[in-house]
Amino acid sequence: MEATVELRTEYIRLAALLKLADVVQSGGEAKMLIQEGYVQVNDATDTRRGAKIRPGDVVVVEGEPPLRIQVVPADA
Repeated sequence: MEATVELRTEYIRLAALLKLADVVQSGGEAKMLIQEGYVQVNDATDTRRGAKIRPGDVVVVEGEPPLRIQVVPADA
């Protein structure tokens, strides 16, 4: 499964991205998912919910099927 998120800012925090992409409903859910190692940023597990995600980054959330989130800059 794939999703694309457009950013109008320089970056977005990982937990906020998961909420924006409707992967989770709350920051608490995002925190648990991230800290338990279910989230990869650019092919590496990242357990920091405050990690800065920038355009060009790819976030993968483990699941059935895995969710791949491509982060792109918003058209100006």
